[in-house]
Order: sequence, then structure tokens, then C-alpha cells
Amino acid sequence: MISRLKGRVWDIESGCVILDVSGVGYEVKAPEDVLAQAREGEEIEVFVRTTVREDDISFFGFLNRDQRALFDMLRDVKGCGARTSLAVLSTLGDTGCRAAISAQDAKMVARTPGVGPKLAERIILELKEKVNVPGMTPIPDQPAAKKEEAADELIQALMSLGYRRGEVDDIADKARKESDAVADQIKFALRMLSS
Repeated sequence: MISRLKGRVWDIESGCVILDVSGVGYEVKAPEDVLAQAREGEEIEVFVRTTVREDDISFFGFLNRDQRALFDMLRDVKGCGARTSLAVLSTLGDTGCRAAISAQDAKMVARTPGVGPKLAERIILELKEKVNVPGMTPIPDQPAAKKEEAADELIQALMSLGYRRGEVDDIADKARKESDAVADQIKFALRMLSS
């Protein structure tokens, strides 16, 4: 089983990066934060989880072991397969996901496309005791989690308009400094993105 890949970014496609490792091109599905850091021609390292099905072998790549461990935990929840787990990490980020689960915030988890209220509740029920184990980066305190939720509303709005997470993170930070109202933040961010 492949645990780690280090190679040159050959191409970035929708939801995945093609890594050239010693002349072999690996298609690695990845959350938005990995895709945001990937630049064609540059070298990156990803921690990999390999999934094997009857008709498919897929590689999923992550920035660190914590992110991969969270992906594994999500995947173990009934009804939350590899693609849905990846969508949760892309939507919330690993810190935001762990904070939402720890705070038992099903609405936050359910913001992920393909995750309904029942699945969100199941994810929280099964993982609330597991997301803050020794060795993992500590989860931010509750006020930080609430701030993450507000930030996520702005980022979700921009991503629903077709922007990638990597494109909107910095602009979202600037927009939040301009106004506390999410509607105003969205307008500001759209002006920045279209300029």
C-alpha cells in the first residue's frame, strides 16, 4: 500500500492532482487545501490513502497525517464513503470539521454537498469522542469554532459561485476585515475576484 507520494505536479484537474513520481503519473484525489497549494511544475508531498474496489483503485492525498486520519474516521461512518469524506474535508477543512464534530454542530457538517441532516448527526455521534485524540493537533476552543462557522458561510457562498477554496481564502480574510455582515463580505470579495 502506498503511504506517501512526493513528486512534481504535472497537471491539476477537477478535484485531483496528477503527480509525476519518477516518470509515473499518479492521479491523486485531494481536498481543496491540497489543490490550492499545488502548482504545475512544482514538487509537493502528500500523505496517501489508497482505496481498492472491484473496478477501481483510487489514491487520496492529504497535507498531513492528521488530515488523513480524519479522512479515515469519516470513511468508517456508515453512508460516508471516500468521496463524501473528501467533500467534508474540502468544505470544512480538517480543523473546521473536527471543531464542528466536537461542538456537535450538525448544521455545519450538513453544509457539505451530499451530506444530509441524518448523515451529519451520524458523523457526530460516531466521531465526537475520536476527533480529539492525543497526538492530533488540538481543536480550537468554542469561540474559534463559531468564528470558523461564520468564515465558512462566506467561503461556501463564494465556492457555490464556482470559485475554488484556494482562490477565496485570502480574499475572504480581507472581506471579513471590511465588514461584519456576510452579505457585504460577499460583495467585497466578488469585487476583488473580478478585478
